[in-house]
Amino acid sequence: MSDTLAPNPPAGAAPPAEPLFHVAGEHHPKNGTLLGFWVYLMSDCLIFACLFATYGVLGRSYAAGPSGADLFDLPLVAVNTALLLLSSITYGFAMLEMRRNRIGATQLWLAVTGILGLGFLSLELYEFAHLIHQGAGPQRSAFLSSFFTLVGTHGLHVTFGIVWLVTMMIQVQMHGLIPENRRRLMCLSMFWHFLDLIWVGVFTFVYLMGVLP
Repeated sequence: MSDTLAPNPPAGAAPPAEPLFHVAGEHHPKNGTLLGFWVYLMSDCLIFACLFATYGVLGRSYAAGPSGADLFDLPLVAVNTALLLLSSITYGFAMLEMRRNRIGATQLWLAVTGILGLGFLSLELYEFAHLIHQGAGPQRSAFLSSFFTLVGTHGLHVTFGIVWLVTMMIQVQMHGLIPENRRRLMCLSMFWHFLDLIWVGVFTFVYLMGVLP
């Protein structure tokens, strides 16, 4: 039996609307990517939960060495926190410009976000170097071992985030705001805001509570 061809739509007619429901088994890379990235973030939450729990157990084991009240420079940490929180705002501006399809403005806000992230990492590395110079390295006590592990793991995530951000800026410059790049920028947005939330926990649980007697 021969197939019947559907007649061509009249000139000037609107394109057919997308179906409200998708056929089972049909591949939708956007939904799959976002779901997979949520699963990754949940696994990362478990990693940080274990690190926070370890610090909670070992955070007062000073081994007759210095405590957080002796070592932490809260004004410096407050500036560092402000840099990271501000970078979350600037990334939000980048996402707004992406929705408006403005490539130049999107790239500008992404660059500002990367600069703020680099500032955060620079201050964190300065803090680590200062502590080690004072003889308060990770081998000094269980408290310092858990501190360096928790804060260092977060810093490593920020480093990966900056590398990812630079890669995305190159991709946007080469290919524009195509659907694939929009999807990747959305995933990076979730990752960056996730790191901000983790740092709020670090700032509160490690630094603020660490200076208490």
